[in-house]
Parts: sequence; C-alpha cells; structure tokens
Amino acid sequence: MTIPTEPIGSIPRPAELIAAWGDLQAQRISAQQFDQIAEGALRDTIQRFIATGSPVITDGEQTKPSFATYPLAGFTRLAPDGVVIPFADGHTRQLPRLTSGPFHYATYASQYFAAARRLTDTPLKQAVISASALSLLYPPAGIRGYPREAFLSDLVDEAVADIRRSLVHGADSVQIDFTEGRLSLKLDPSGGLLENFVALNNKVIDHFSPQERQRIGVHTCPGGDKDATHSADVDYAGLLPVLFRLDAGRFYIQLASEKDPARVLKTIRQHLHPDQMVFVGVIDPINPAIETPQQVRDRILQAAEYIPAAQLGSTDDCGFSPFADDTSTSRDIAFAKIRARVEGTRLASEKLGRS
Repeated sequence: MTIPTEPIGSIPRPAELIAAWGDLQAQRISAQQFDQIAEGALRDTIQRFIATGSPVITDGEQTKPSFATYPLAGFTRLAPDGVVIPFADGHTRQLPRLTSGPFHYATYASQYFAAARRLTDTPLKQAVISASALSLLYPPAGIRGYPREAFLSDLVDEAVADIRRSLVHGADSVQIDFTEGRLSLKLDPSGGLLENFVALNNKVIDHFSPQERQRIGVHTCPGGDKDATHSADVDYAGLLPVLFRLDAGRFYIQLASEKDPARVLKTIRQHLHPDQMVFVGVIDPINPAIETPQQVRDRILQAAEYIPAAQLGSTDDCGFSPFADDTSTSRDIAFAKIRARVEGTRLASEKLGRS
C-alpha cells in the first residue's frame, strides 16, 4: 500500500529574489530584470523539489507576492488599510481594502502553474486562495453602488475561474488555502463567521463535477509566518466538524505541531466522509529541527490508527514561506524536511503493507 504525499506550497525564496522584490517596487530594476531573477529561482526550486523524490511538487510560490494576495497583483481599486491579522509574536499582516467595484482577479494562479509546467513534467499541484479570505477585502461600511451581494457574486465567479484554469492547464490537484478558517473562531467564537466562510467556499466548489472535486483540496492550519502563527490557540474541535462539510475531496490538515494529535485524529475520524482524503501534517515548517524519516513514519502510523489507510496521505503542516519577504526558514532546511517527509512516508507505506 502506497500512502500519497504532497507539499503544501511555498518554499523560502533565495536572497537574490527577495532583494529583487524590493528593488522592483522601488524601481531600481526593470520588470525584465526581475523576471530573469525569478526564472532562475523557479528553475532552482523545481530542480531541488524533484531531487527530494516528492511524487508531486509545486512551484514553491516563488513569484507570488503572497499566498493570499496574488489575485490582486495589478488590481488598482484598493486602499492599504484593510483587515489586520495579528500573529502570536506581535507582528501583523494587513490585507488591502476594496474601494470600488466591480471586483475581478488581475492575476490567476494558472499563470504560475504554466511557468512551472514549462520546466518539468513532474506532477504539479497548484495552490489558490479561498473566496472566504478574499471576502475580507470588502469594507464593513460597504461601497456605494456596489453592494456586498454583488461583490460576493463576482468573487465566487473569479474563484471558480481560478480553480478551473489550473485544472484545465493540467494541475494534478488544486489546493484551496483556508488558513482563515481557524482564525475565524478567534474573530467570532460563536462560529457564525466560520459557517459563512464554509457556505461561501461551497458556492465555489459546487460549480465542479464530483470527479473534479476529487482533485480539489482544502488546506487548514493556524497560519505560519516568520515562525509564528495567528490561531494555534484556537481549539481544532470547533473547526473540524464544520470543515468537513466543505464539498472538497481532499483535506490538508496541520497536525505535526499539535500538542495532542490523537485528540485531533479522533475528531477527524468522527467527521470524515467516505469519499474524502485526509493528508495529515507530519512536518512542522516553523520548527528548525529537521524531522527524521522515522519520526514521519511514526506520525503516519499513528494517523492510520484512526483514519482508513485508503483515505490517508501525508503533507507539511503549512507552507514554508507564504509571504515573499519571509526569511525565517532557509531553503536547505525546507528541502531537508521535505526529503524526510518523502522517505518517512515510504517507510510508513511499507509498514502498512506488511500489516
């Protein structure tokens, strides 16, 4: 029995690429010069990803400004003073605020996929941002002449197009990043916001056939940025029963950094549907210590005590660098951790095959 294993997405950018982002914004280099640097970073990332033995890879999100805001690259109807997301170490990230409609994506994830596909035939997955995350762009006070209902309708159409374009281009799977799911319970402990988020994302997913949904997954974690999280203190028990009401076929769930993984696995077992796959996190991107293949193996075998092996996969808890300026983790550490995940999953597969 072979346990599938997949990455979440982002890989730390090389120092040259991080510097180039700043130089481009300051107009010290041209767009063409930036593209040359970015092409080199992308090529190196894919080569190193393949060298880990990972059966499925990503582009490392090397040229995304962030996992959340890439659709806005080139979109001008924005102000910088949107929702602020605080992290446990005190730093914050801030979303922009929509100032007028109509809303549309200026950049689709398939653009990144196409660039990576030119460099490899290895199966590629593509991460996209959730409609629920982008719904936070709309200001509480509303926008004159562009009601929230019209915005959400436009948002759903664009989120559907973002997923469909990646599938049409040949993505092995499309992963919806839903890190705001756990955060929503901090913002609204009643769970009402989470219910709204799930309903909105289902409006997107329900545009796809049952066969397509098996290639669409949802990623949840407590956020990971600069070695800090935004919602690790929120109990998973409030999220998971609602999460599995999403009509997706795959779920990528942070678990390696959880204090009581058995408790989380019990909850997963209670709410997992027969047609859903669960990829449990076996690598903690925030912890600089590199997991051993044996640690990964044991984490998967523990998960197999609760989840049918035919519905089980392994992954990383989160992306290693979801924002372009994050330098908290080195590329060498990230790829070493991925190699441990691949080898540990192989060991777990062998063990389960003998049982």
